[in-house]
Amino acid sequence: MEGFNHSRVSEFVLLGLTGSPQLQIFLSVMFSVFHLMTMLGNCLILLTVLSTPHLHSPMYYLLSNLSLIDMCLSSFATPKMIMDFFAQHKTISFEGCISQIFFLHLFTGTEIALLISMSFDRYIAICKPLHYSSIMSQRVCVGLAATSWTVGFLHTMSQLAFTLSLPFCGPNVVDSFFCDLPLVIQLAFIDIYVLGIFMISTSGVIALVSFLLLLTSYITVLVTIKDHSSTGSSKAFSTCTAHFIVVLMFFGPCIFIYVWPFTDFLVDKVLSVFYTIFTPFLNPLVYTLRNQEVKTAVKKKLSNQYLNLGKTTPIYSVQ
Repeated sequence: MEGFNHSRVSEFVLLGLTGSPQLQIFLSVMFSVFHLMTMLGNCLILLTVLSTPHLHSPMYYLLSNLSLIDMCLSSFATPKMIMDFFAQHKTISFEGCISQIFFLHLFTGTEIALLISMSFDRYIAICKPLHYSSIMSQRVCVGLAATSWTVGFLHTMSQLAFTLSLPFCGPNVVDSFFCDLPLVIQLAFIDIYVLGIFMISTSGVIALVSFLLLLTSYITVLVTIKDHSSTGSSKAFSTCTAHFIVVLMFFGPCIFIYVWPFTDFLVDKVLSVFYTIFTPFLNPLVYTLRNQEVKTAVKKKLSNQYLNLGKTTPIYSVQ
């Protein structure tokens, strides 16, 4: 064990997204803008929901949790990636690499469970409206959010325990902009076939089954409302379509990367960008800011802030 500890690599080299200096400058600006807008948008939604009494309902409680997760998911690797665009030698410590794996699976696992909880909430609201208040009580709502975080934590701990047991004492080059499990475990001295079976039976299957559950939920909701007025059906179809596109952007790359974890496709890098940068940016736009109640509350809050900033306190008063 002592020899193994001394031979373990101390850092990993990240190859990043591209080696072109011009493209790196462009990507650094673009991703910086996306990251800033993601943080501001999700923070605004979170504060609006928490400070607006009539938004204290199960749907908005779950949406506020989604905003919190998206802020975390957007921050575990993106700031380092942006800084690495300006670095000649892109490295990350062994502990930092393991931390990225931990947070990646914590937040993605939690978001998967939360998206299922949100689809359950919408299913009850549309398919069983008379029982909604009794089924989606405050206790159930808090339980769904707590369960989502618990699922994410248990999932990431299982991945982390497996990863830490591997012997990393040779290659240390990760062909990506952050430490992702399928790439890192290829650097360990262990049977790749066994690792592939493990990956397929955990993250890939979890993502695939969760996606099928969400797809079934959307189909059920659309079938339920098909007899409603054409305007209502059209609005519901538009909403479900937008939600499904974002879900597909999140689950598609996860399913592709983790069901086939040992492919050498360059597209894996691009797919990783979707669920770490683009999906956290799109979630508040699609899930929340398309909602009229939230838009009204956000406008009211921004208007109040503007009025408060416009008020001036006189230094001198005329007697």
